[in-house]
Amino acid sequence: MEEQILLFIQNNIRNPLLDPVMLFITGLCNGGMIWIALIVALLIFKKTRKIGLCCLAALLINAIIVNVIVKPLVGRIRPYEVIEGLICLIGPQKDASFPSGHTAASFSVAVAFFMKAPKKFGIPVVILAVLIAYSRLHVGVHYPTDVLFGAVFGIVAAFFGVFIVDRVFEAIKKKKAGGVSE
Repeated sequence: MEEQILLFIQNNIRNPLLDPVMLFITGLCNGGMIWIALIVALLIFKKTRKIGLCCLAALLINAIIVNVIVKPLVGRIRPYEVIEGLICLIGPQKDASFPSGHTAASFSVAVAFFMKAPKKFGIPVVILAVLIAYSRLHVGVHYPTDVLFGAVFGIVAAFFGVFIVDRVFEAIKKKKAGGVSE
């Protein structure tokens, strides 16, 4: 079924107008650059620093889980290498297919941002994460389950990142208030 979805996208959705847009969107997350840029911008200003720390924690947790543990452990071959007739719109990828690292990184930062920032800013960031996730299918480098599980891993990393940063800030606040007894 995953092969059919990717071939459907290739044969029915890809077109000369949409393809460059999807190539641009997928490129935004190469090396996590769009998310790293957002985190740096958030960390600069004191008012948004905690949001930036939550996003950073989520991205780091995600990177460890996805890139260090899961991708090497699973080692799934890219779909363009095994699906007859599937044309990849970008160059060969160097790592394994499962899970989608672009999707996982995008959802880790976007969900952490959504949890901590005003919704009027959070919703567009989540929409960008969804577009990046779809773009990985559109360009032919991931199976749908790679993208689905990338989103799941990213969401889990976001919750852990926010939880950890919130606990650290609470502990600091208690210590400053003299509420810590030893």
